[in-house]
Amino acid sequence: MKLLPKKSLSRYMLALGISLLVQTLAHAQSTIDAELNKKLVNAPQGTVVELPGILTEKLPQNPYQKIVLPGPQYLISDDPEYIRVPEAIAFREAVEPGTVRLYVYNVNGVKEPAKITTRIVAVIKNTGKAPMRLRMLKYSSQKPTTSYFHAGKQGLADFFASTPQSSFRTIQPGSVMAIDPAQEKFTVKYDELVHGFYEFVIDQPGEVSVLQTNTTSSTAAAYARIKNILPSKSQSGAGRGIFGVSNYRLLTQNTIDTKDGISQIIVADGKQDGWVLGKESNSGRIATLAGNYGVLYNMEIKWKSTDGRGLALVTWNARSDNGQWCGAMANTMVVSKGKFKEGIIQLPADKLVTKKAPEAVLIQVFPPAANGEEQTIKLTYSPPGASCLPTPLVFIPVTME
Repeated sequence: MKLLPKKSLSRYMLALGISLLVQTLAHAQSTIDAELNKKLVNAPQGTVVELPGILTEKLPQNPYQKIVLPGPQYLISDDPEYIRVPEAIAFREAVEPGTVRLYVYNVNGVKEPAKITTRIVAVIKNTGKAPMRLRMLKYSSQKPTTSYFHAGKQGLADFFASTPQSSFRTIQPGSVMAIDPAQEKFTVKYDELVHGFYEFVIDQPGEVSVLQTNTTSSTAAAYARIKNILPSKSQSGAGRGIFGVSNYRLLTQNTIDTKDGISQIIVADGKQDGWVLGKESNSGRIATLAGNYGVLYNMEIKWKSTDGRGLALVTWNARSDNGQWCGAMANTMVVSKGKFKEGIIQLPADKLVTKKAPEAVLIQVFPPAANGEEQTIKLTYSPPGASCLPTPLVFIPVTME
């Protein structure tokens, strides 16, 4: 064997060390130890499982494509998120006959000269020439609360579980009606969030507004009296306006194989999964929906097992150190059948929120096919209100017990 010069030997040893380190890291990402494996495959669905040394945003990514699906006109009222004056209009947009999705996310922020109790109401005005019929297709409404995580998580769960109503309400031309009769009755204390997620169909053109008013005026009287539309604040809230995308179909470009180790898909990051655009009519400006809140993602994820292992799907709060609003995450998804039955799962299911690594939340465990053939994981996801983004979906090969 020919001896290498000292410099060459040093370079060789360095290269060998780096190579071994890379192999070690790759091996660490391809498998988990027996104890963590047992934790994952035996954990109840939706529970928090600690996975030390596993969770990082640097895990290999599975590329995907998004297809814009036909969907309803999409409106969101979340800018200004905190309504600081006793009476004002926080949102106003025109809508056409057809299906409308509306996400209301506004807080009573009045504290000067004193904190007061208000009402925050989403209303629709019939701007057509004939009576408007409004029928609710999807409905989610929570009582005003200071538990924003609960509102976001429960709101998605209720929306996913709701079914179309058979009856409709009628609004005469020029008249105004609360979109959510239950929400109209609630009073809102300082710092309480009004959270509503609705999908409805109308047969006349209309104008949707979200207003804050006192606790004694009728909705119609308040609507007639209040003229000032608040400007966009842009310092808080996801945005407001009418947006051009309400539904996505997300497809993985490659088939995930358990032999390749741990991998991930990251959604709602504003980069690979960019924010949708729309228009804010009060200013006439292009609006950005930072977070894609209220947009539904219908995911189809292909996977197979060539080494006999199953696949555990978890999520976690990847940005827990990004300021005061990222200290926790709460989510809800609809997931296809695996070890657990198909259906709606709150994440986490055993507590209100998950906080930070090493905490992961188990979404589902998918057993391998008997012959190793390709399978499809189906998820329905929407970025959860109040929680920090993005949402990582981490796929961990596991030995089934």
